[in-house]
Amino acid sequence: MKIALIGYGAMGQLVAKLAREREHEIAVTLTSEDAKRSTDEVVSELSVCDVAIDFSVTAAVPNNIALSMRAGLPLVEGTTGWKVDVHELGRAVIDADGAVIYGSNFSVGAQIFFRVAASAAELFQNLYSYDAYIEEAHHKRKRDAPSGTALQLGEIVANHLGREVPISSTRAGHIPGTHRVGFDSSADHITLEHVARSREGFALGALMAAKWIVGHKGLYEFSQVFDEILKSQPPAKEGE
Repeated sequence: MKIALIGYGAMGQLVAKLAREREHEIAVTLTSEDAKRSTDEVVSELSVCDVAIDFSVTAAVPNNIALSMRAGLPLVEGTTGWKVDVHELGRAVIDADGAVIYGSNFSVGAQIFFRVAASAAELFQNLYSYDAYIEEAHHKRKRDAPSGTALQLGEIVANHLGREVPISSTRAGHIPGTHRVGFDSSADHITLEHVARSREGFALGALMAAKWIVGHKGLYEFSQVFDEILKSQPPAKEGE
């Protein structure tokens, strides 16, 4: 694939590294400096690519989506913390004959964790002696709180539990991305936890999504098409 990278911070650089290792080409890299260029110039540059991957900043997301649609480029939107009416965005993407896949967390492990949490919440649905809660912690540089992953996790657990779930957030030091779901009663306590050891899981998931979105049209949420994306991947070799 010929990839356009939007944002070249820690995530963008890791996506570039892993993409090249998999024989993809980083054909275009856009940073905040490119905001000074004309829209037509940027769109022309993007149009030579097969797909765009955005790991930039929250405020830039609407413009990055618009640029990708103008360039006729499928987009993997990996930036979190942005808020938009999903139905309106979906209509805009369809009207532009475009394709966007977004998600709070592109890590395969996190997607499995969502499903484990959903199954656990369903088991506790009629056990009112248990209180459910969510805790998330990240390094002090992460700006959005609660994290997009925690918000999605909260929706999943609440939907399967049948009641609201409180979310608490911590931003300190160099804490790796940590999400915890707890079920607490006077008799015992059950905890489920996902810890991201590095950003590699997010980057690999974004590349999987990029490969899948090429040839599709419309707006997709990563969790909703996760099974289909997994099926489209070649079998992993031992040790990968």
